[in-house]
Amino acid sequence: MRFKYDQETRDRVVRMFAERREEAPEESRTASYRRLQDLTGIPSDTMRGWVDKARVDTGEKAGLTTAEREEIKALRKELAEVKRANEILRTASAFFAAAELDRRLK
Repeated sequence: MRFKYDQETRDRVVRMFAERREEAPEESRTASYRRLQDLTGIPSDTMRGWVDKARVDTGEKAGLTTAEREEIKALRKELAEVKRANEILRTASAFFAAAELDRRLK
């Protein structure tokens, strides 16, 4: 079963995780996630994804930031539109070229 969590909840969990790591630096990351899972009821894998994403966005961890992912998505969409337009133009060009040939032959 999938649940949607609002951005405020995600931000709060990321903050809670950072605070937990500061309070108990000797504790493993896995143990910190389990502790938060007990407190919030949110699965630890879900929280891990949020924390990793936040770490990438702040530059603590290598990877594509949220802004970069959105830009790539927009560029892929634009590329698909350009390819469709090119195909339409190619088809129209072939159609008009064939029509011109037919006109000349008559």
